[in-house]
Amino acid sequence: MTAPKANLEVLPRGVQALLAAGLVVLLVFPFVGTEFYAQMVARMMILAIFAMSLDLLLGVTGLVSLGHAAYFGLAGYALAFLTPQDSAVSLWWTLPVAVAASGLAALVIGFFVVRTKGIYFIMVTMAFAQMVFYLFFDNKVLGGSDGIYINFKPDAGLFDLENKRVFYYFTLAMLVLVYLFLRRLLFSPFGRALAGIRVNEHRMRAMGFGTFGYKLAAFTLAGALAGLAGYLWGAQTGFINPELMGFHMSAHAIMMVILGGMGNFAGAIAGAFAFEYLLHAFKDLPAIGGFDTGKHWQLWMGLFIVLVVTFAPRGLLGLVERALRRRDTQIQEPPLAATEAAHVE
Repeated sequence: MTAPKANLEVLPRGVQALLAAGLVVLLVFPFVGTEFYAQMVARMMILAIFAMSLDLLLGVTGLVSLGHAAYFGLAGYALAFLTPQDSAVSLWWTLPVAVAASGLAALVIGFFVVRTKGIYFIMVTMAFAQMVFYLFFDNKVLGGSDGIYINFKPDAGLFDLENKRVFYYFTLAMLVLVYLFLRRLLFSPFGRALAGIRVNEHRMRAMGFGTFGYKLAAFTLAGALAGLAGYLWGAQTGFINPELMGFHMSAHAIMMVILGGMGNFAGAIAGAFAFEYLLHAFKDLPAIGGFDTGKHWQLWMGLFIVLVVTFAPRGLLGLVERALRRRDTQIQEPPLAATEAAHVE
């Protein structure tokens, strides 16, 4: 039983070197970039955590969820409700509570949705997410369509998250920890069982695996990690509204995973950074004549995603891996003239 080629689980050395270089760039970026761009990169890192949480379902387990943003938004609302209007609240208990709230919601919803398959699973996840969306959107007690402001960042005690540079490095630390945890999970017995479910769930059941429990556990864990991202988003932006739970937010996460490459978590990080960068680049496109190209950024983003899916189905990370493999092949193969000379001798 072999995994589909779309899942680049074992990262080549060249890709690992690029990831290490990217980490170095993120470490030094606050010292060389402006505060505005440092905060933009921090948002990219938060979305990378969100994309990795979805990749656990989409790339590893093979479950396509169109309602993943619900857990992202729930944790943000949990922080908003727990934070008083006139003072900060402790990071050390609100973060676990917010993550647990998202995980619990994912557990309850997942108990119903993982019983379905294929297109039914996709539609039911979206239906539950829309229910959560309208619960907050139509309820003034929960903030309504206007959302809720968070006046203070959580109080960490040991370090000051109100300092934007400190918050940047805290977010980076969370990104690295989530990535290392998920990579370790990927090659654990639990992760191997999830990969087996993606490849052939019927065979996994025939081998004695309780696939329902494994899928429910993956769904719950993915929801909790999405909650971590939502908590950080609320802490950074100071504002939470129902749009963070909407269908478009889940669709953006799916596009991030597809853009970077599914099933290895590094691709989700690359896809989140690339998606956000392209989003801002397309929005800043100049007007050509009477046509405002930047206003129609969704069109250019859609075309770009179509091109990636068509010509690079393994995502941007797959493109890098293929380029590195081609380079190594060219280095290892002797020139044609040298080969012919050897045969003559």
